[in-house]
Amino acid sequence: MSSCSDPVRRRLTLALAAGLALGPAAARARDIEPSLPPPVDERLFQVREFDWQDASRARAVPVRLYLPVEASAPAPLLLFSHGMGGSRRGYRYLGSWLATRGVAALHVQHVGSDRELWFGSPWRLVERLQGAAREDEARARVLDMRFALDQLLAGDLAARVDPTRIVACGHSYGANTALLLAGARVLREGQPLALQDPRLRAAIAISAPPFYGEPDPGAVLAGVQLPTLHITATGDVIPIPGYQSPASDRVAVFRGVAGPAWLAMFEGGSHSIFTDRSGTGGLALNPQVKAATRELVRAFLAQVLDGHQEELAQWPVQWAPLLAQWQQRGA
Repeated sequence: MSSCSDPVRRRLTLALAAGLALGPAAARARDIEPSLPPPVDERLFQVREFDWQDASRARAVPVRLYLPVEASAPAPLLLFSHGMGGSRRGYRYLGSWLATRGVAALHVQHVGSDRELWFGSPWRLVERLQGAAREDEARARVLDMRFALDQLLAGDLAARVDPTRIVACGHSYGANTALLLAGARVLREGQPLALQDPRLRAAIAISAPPFYGEPDPGAVLAGVQLPTLHITATGDVIPIPGYQSPASDRVAVFRGVAGPAWLAMFEGGSHSIFTDRSGTGGLALNPQVKAATRELVRAFLAQVLDGHQEELAQWPVQWAPLLAQWQQRGA
C-alpha cells in the first residue's frame, strides 16, 4: 500500500518479489554440521486442497490444508500467506511439519500475486510485479485470508480446528498481509484502512519488507497489539538495481509493533532461505535454519496459545550457534 511515485513504487514492487532471491548471501553454519531437518512422518498428517471461490469478489481462493491425524482435540491453526510469486504448495517444510506436531496449517494462494507472475513474456515481468503490489491487491490478499478462514470454520472440517487458537503467519509480502490481519493500519484520505481480524491470537512475520513504502513503520504498526514473532537473518537482503532493502528493515518492523514481540535473527542466510528452496543461503545453513524456524514457530505457538513458556525460553539457548541476535519485548 504505497502512495509513492511510480519509480519508487517500481523499486518497492521488485523488493517484495521474494521469489527472485537475487544474489543469495554467503552463509556460515559455524558450529553446526551440515544435515537435513528431521524428516516429516507423512503418516501423521493429511493434505487437503480446495479451490474455493469468493463470489462477492469474483475471485478464486485456492488453499492447501495440512491437518493432524488422530488428534485428541481440535487443533490450533496457522493461517499462512505466501510471498510474491508463491503458491499454496510452498513452505511445505513448515506446514507439513507443524501438522505432525498437532498444529493445522491453512496455506492460502493469492491469485493476483501468485506463481502465475513468472509465466508469460519476461519483458513484462516488471509490469506484472507492479500490478501484484498495487494497493488493491495488498488489500485483496487480506480478504483472501479472511474468506479462507470463514470457509474452513463453516465447512465439514470445522470440528477439527479450534476457532479460539488461530495465528496468522506469512513470508515477505505475506508477512505484511499477516500484520494487516493483526492490526496494522494505513491512512487513506485521513481515514485508517483497518483490516484486522478479531479471531487472531497472534501473528508471525518472516522477512517482513518495509510496509508498502510507508515512511513511518511505527505509525502503521502501532495498532498491532497482539503478540508477534519476527524471523529474519543478517543476509536477509533484497538487492535490486537502484534499491536495496537491508535486514535492518525487518528489525524496524519488529520495533514498530506495539504488542509483545520476539525477534530471531540468524547469522548469514538469504531472503529466500525461509522458502522451500534447499540451497539458498548456504548448503550447510539452509536446512539448519529451516529446522530452527520450525521449532521456533512451535515454541511461540505453545506460549501464546497455551501459556507454555518453557520451549520459547529454551529455543535461543538450543540454537545459539546459528543466531546473530535474539530480542524480546513486553513479554
